[in-house]
Amino acid sequence: MRKIQLLVIVILSLIISSAAFAQEEPEKKEDKKEKGWKWEFNDFDFSFRKSQPTISLQYGLSKVQRDDLNLSITDPALFELKLGYIKDKKAWKTDDIVKHNFRYIFLSNISNDISGNDGSVDNLATNTWRFGFGRSSGYGYKLSESAAIIPYYTYTLNWSRVDFTKQDILTLVPDPNDDILNYYDESFRFGTSSEGGLRIKFIDNIALEAGYERAIVFQRHLFWKWAGSAVIEVAAQGLLDTFINEIFKSSPAAGPIVNFVLKNALAYGIYELRQEKMNWPFSSEPPLAFDNIKFGVTFVF
Repeated sequence: MRKIQLLVIVILSLIISSAAFAQEEPEKKEDKKEKGWKWEFNDFDFSFRKSQPTISLQYGLSKVQRDDLNLSITDPALFELKLGYIKDKKAWKTDDIVKHNFRYIFLSNISNDISGNDGSVDNLATNTWRFGFGRSSGYGYKLSESAAIIPYYTYTLNWSRVDFTKQDILTLVPDPNDDILNYYDESFRFGTSSEGGLRIKFIDNIALEAGYERAIVFQRHLFWKWAGSAVIEVAAQGLLDTFINEIFKSSPAAGPIVNFVLKNALAYGIYELRQEKMNWPFSSEPPLAFDNIKFGVTFVF
């Protein structure tokens, strides 16, 4: 019965998402005539033409927790490297608004070795290596030929290896925490993340950025439940895209801010719901959750 309910939800979500994307078809045909061949699915642009190689370095502070874990985890710090391609282009027939896309692979280390905060028996230290791929997108304001300010929304798929300090685990009094920690300790786990932030470009080749990321690491990867949850999120973001496009048509100057606020607010709400059920709205365990504040510099070549 649950499988049938899941299938119905997935099908309905796909129908809703398809209806939202279909409303943008005239604009896509117009883009193809003006720009040449590319495959563009709503806001997802898979064309690498005119993209610029990019290196991004980020440092930040992290908080790690899980709702049903009685122990606390010492706050680590993070360092992250991103390699990818950025494409910025004019949007909505105005010289003042730019459409931003950054597709990348990344590697990050979230560790107490970086922060210098040592763990204890009931305040665990961690060392997490994470890699994956992501996409950052948004609309910004062009300040000059080489300067722009871009609010962005980011989504990633990733894999994490979380190592808890061995001596801390071994000295714990046996309780349910032991099993929870062992699900993650020294093993790769699938996860996702969402990030909202601001990228400020002063010159053509360098940009400064600041962002807030919510990431979860799954205890187990239950594919069909994860897929159902992901489809619901994609469908909701697709409906938002349709509404945001109407904002751009009516008031282009307000579009970048509305896009930033609505897309990140939706993502924040969904990840808040996933704190108790990692595959919300489907029955599942809580995830290991990371809240990261990041600052960085991006080099565009």
